[in-house]
Amino acid sequence: MGKVPKAWSIGSSLRQGVPTELTSLVEWFEHEPDARERFRWALRDSLDELLDGQRTGRWAYQHLSKTEKTYLGTAVEVNLTKEFEFSNGDDLDWRIAGRDVDCKFSKDLGGWEIPMEMYRCADHEGRQGKSDYPALVTWLDDDTSRWAAGLITITDERLRWRTDKHTGEARRAYNRDNKRRLAEASARDVHWLWGGLQIDLPRNLLLHMDPVARDRIFSFPRSGQARVDQLFREVPDSIVSRRVVLTVAQQDDAPKRARDARLNLRGEGILVLGHQESHPHIARALELPVPVKGEWIATRVVPVETTDTRPFFSVAEQRWARALPDEPIVPAPGLTQGVDVSWT
Repeated sequence: MGKVPKAWSIGSSLRQGVPTELTSLVEWFEHEPDARERFRWALRDSLDELLDGQRTGRWAYQHLSKTEKTYLGTAVEVNLTKEFEFSNGDDLDWRIAGRDVDCKFSKDLGGWEIPMEMYRCADHEGRQGKSDYPALVTWLDDDTSRWAAGLITITDERLRWRTDKHTGEARRAYNRDNKRRLAEASARDVHWLWGGLQIDLPRNLLLHMDPVARDRIFSFPRSGQARVDQLFREVPDSIVSRRVVLTVAQQDDAPKRARDARLNLRGEGILVLGHQESHPHIARALELPVPVKGEWIATRVVPVETTDTRPFFSVAEQRWARALPDEPIVPAPGLTQGVDVSWT
């Protein structure tokens, strides 16, 4: 999805010191509760909102139109503003720790475009900024589940210059919108939040699954419920989010699709567990990821004897464990209200 030029590789060679002029901003993010977790989900939500899977069935950045891709930066700014309740700056996007800050997003690491009003330059004839302002630069790559966020003070010297082919003089490298990108040498001047390159953008299940399995899911053009049923068959023992269910179904009411899948798949020995009643306890007993609100997880189960050492739960004193691949299919137990279920 996004290019990573060599100069912008932000692996282990990160600078650790915080530039003095950025200290208050870095401290703000360090002290904000769960800031990193909230930040990565704001990035995830920004892309998912543009994909609009429930209406379009799209699940990859490459499915977006050129215009929609351009809007992703705006979506990131809007979602970060809502998540952190940033107030408007006097001259720029936000006011953080008493300072004006601009939010910049690029799908290509290092590709942020900086307008004239963000830095001081006498040659801008009244269009220069009142100061050299800080920017929060953000990036994500859904293909590799990577993301990054950093802070840098914008200066004229840190932006790109070009050499005039006729005179040999250095000139500012503007694009058609009179914006300039950061020079490659300025990569060392970015203070990357949370240690630099992050590798845990919330995972795009449909993007990263086996393409053959994905094709099987979408092989039911006339039935959203059939696609959801197949989704739970194809991704056993993995958390499935509400957004994924809606994208696959292209219908309203993800919980109903999951409930119906629970009924439809029971005969195949598949349990579809949610976040209510005994379901989280069963997931935990089977040593599965535990779904929270808006999530589900499917697993195939079989009845086992008391001598079986696998993790188990019980229904009416019958033990059930996750099935091995070669074990025959047995209808899964009902987990309706009032049924005697235990997990110890």
